[in-house]
Amino acid sequence: MFTTTGSRGLYKAPLSKGLLLVLNCLTVMLNLLPQYQELFVYNLQAVAQQHQVWSLLFGRVICLDVKDAFCSSLLIYNFRIFERRFGTRKFASFLFGTWVLSALMDFLLAQAFQLLFDYEVEELPAGLLAPVFSLFVPFYRLIPRMPVTQVLGHIHITNKSLVYIVGLQLLTSSPFMWLLALSGLISGGLYHSNFLWVQKLLFVPAWVSCIGRYILEPLFSTSQPSSETPVGMGATLDIQRQQRMDILDQQLLLAQYNESTRNTRPQPQPGFLQWTRLFPSLRQRVPNRPPVQPPPQAEAQPSTQSPLLDNSPVAEEQVALLVEMGFTRTDALEALRASNNDINMATNFLLQH
Repeated sequence: MFTTTGSRGLYKAPLSKGLLLVLNCLTVMLNLLPQYQELFVYNLQAVAQQHQVWSLLFGRVICLDVKDAFCSSLLIYNFRIFERRFGTRKFASFLFGTWVLSALMDFLLAQAFQLLFDYEVEELPAGLLAPVFSLFVPFYRLIPRMPVTQVLGHIHITNKSLVYIVGLQLLTSSPFMWLLALSGLISGGLYHSNFLWVQKLLFVPAWVSCIGRYILEPLFSTSQPSSETPVGMGATLDIQRQQRMDILDQQLLLAQYNESTRNTRPQPQPGFLQWTRLFPSLRQRVPNRPPVQPPPQAEAQPSTQSPLLDNSPVAEEQVALLVEMGFTRTDALEALRASNNDINMATNFLLQH
């Protein structure tokens, strides 16, 4: 279910790949060499009173707990779709901005907790945890939900359910992980909404992006996957997963398309996640185009296929859903008839034609 938020592995996501490889390797090394772990402990008192800056820098990047590293790696792999959609520089700017904001929020929340409950928070879980939690903000607001199945007939399971479950597992892994989660969500909301123009203050400069493009990106870039059809049972499963992943990628584009069509006068807004600047309209449709006339039966060639589906019944609920997405009723009817009332196949057909 993780892979339904994006396709083709880590293709066009070098920053996500670099974070996964480097941070996990450092976590493994520190667990093999425990005598060096004290240098990477995220100690708030050491930072505030003894001015140990390395405790702030290293303690908020590298995980010391293997379970935290595993859960955060799953989430980074899932959130790589944002790097594909918005570009590596904007994705890095979001992580950098939320890292700085969450560092400030950590101290504010720790002081508030001490004032309310008279308990001093000394250490917090180490790792790139707050920026990972901050990515739940654009994940919640921008990724559309797609129903997958139901449990007990009442509980709906969507393509986003497992991501939230892993986030909940990470949230309950340590006693004060909730403080980092709250700090990350607040900082993610502030940066995503461009509160006080924070996106203009905290961003990755262009020269740093150029250095990364020419030095680091060749090390962590992933080649484009082959389009050849593999053979075997595993290949069949890979094809099925690929189809489901592509559907959600198209749903993400469709959400942006609906956003642009609802706004009659879109105003350009500076910020990190600008859908109208990053993605133009998916296509221009003629709302009242004449229907395609079928060829005369005298010229039709004999075929063994089933007859035309022009008169096949179509569920009005699915037609209305496609019309709400921005397609015309004629196109929706054609797509549903061609896909035998399969809403996912119809959406895929409309997006590709």
